[in-house]
Amino acid sequence: MAVTDLDERVRAAVGGSAPGVSLLVVGREGVRATTSVGTADLSVDSPMGADVAMPWFSMTKIATATAAIRLSERGALDLDAPVLPLVPAMRRLRPEAFAKRITPRHLLQHSAGFANPIPVRWIHPADQPGPDPTAFLEGLLAKHAKLRFEPGSRSRYSNVGTLTLGAALAAVTGTRVEEVVTEEVLREVGMASTGFAYPADRPAATGYHPRRSPMRFLLPRWVQGESVGRWTGFRRFLLDGAAYGGLVGNPQDAARFLRMHLREGELDGERVISEGSAAEMRRIALRGSRFDLGLGWFVPARQRDADPPFVEHLGAGAGFFNVLRMYPSHGVGAVVMGNATKYDIDAVARLALGFRS
Repeated sequence: MAVTDLDERVRAAVGGSAPGVSLLVVGREGVRATTSVGTADLSVDSPMGADVAMPWFSMTKIATATAAIRLSERGALDLDAPVLPLVPAMRRLRPEAFAKRITPRHLLQHSAGFANPIPVRWIHPADQPGPDPTAFLEGLLAKHAKLRFEPGSRSRYSNVGTLTLGAALAAVTGTRVEEVVTEEVLREVGMASTGFAYPADRPAATGYHPRRSPMRFLLPRWVQGESVGRWTGFRRFLLDGAAYGGLVGNPQDAARFLRMHLREGELDGERVISEGSAAEMRRIALRGSRFDLGLGWFVPARQRDADPPFVEHLGAGAGFFNVLRMYPSHGVGAVVMGNATKYDIDAVARLALGFRS
């Protein structure tokens, strides 16, 4: 595929269902192609760009998973030891015998048996502090104490599980999970424009949702901002619970992260995680009804037989939809980030195959 064709192909794939989308095609050697189409903020008609920050939402989970792997490689976290001694709030879980057996590996594989309550109201204004992380997790575990199945027996995606993993990382390091991910991943990979808050000195996109969709009524009223044409804009917000979805950053930084994983855990001559760990993270160990899981990376169940095979992590929420995708056998991946709740992100990500090795 010619780079000059990429803009038009992205526009065709999106089909007007998002104000703006960025696609970066990443190889082991660097970014092979990049395009940004549409608008980052409709009210001021600012263009979408690879330097425009957007919430990662659940793409954060693969950064949290990478931090956990780094800690395990140093011996600070045992992936196969019970988590309960590190996270006292887990004592609320039932049955108790299952709760005592949950390990970090189970949490990484979403195989601990946690419920997955809809997190649509787990948000706070971006310029205000979020809830205390310990109290937030305690409240969730008290409300959703029943484990759905025996740990390790199958997989069921759960934001609560990743929040529990974040609490374990905080416990073994003696600091907040935001600091753990920042020190272990963001700084190691050179992601200077990504963090757990909106950047003060860099452009950021506004999230949008179709104006006539009833989904906007599920959100707190304060989050609804200016409407432009057929779109309702959202005021900036951050997620309650940093470990599962709190990162905000631009596609350029996300491309560095993806390139590190494509390079088997190494970037710019620095080893972030071992080659063996990088491979283990993407090795699919458990099947689930929605996702087949490795240690963080997953494959959508409906695409488990995709040719060529890939692993990815989606990041979806009100006003934004993103994906980090790797085709390891072809040495290529895609970063897709866009400012609408839903569009054909799979069609955009597949365009990376036009630049395969």
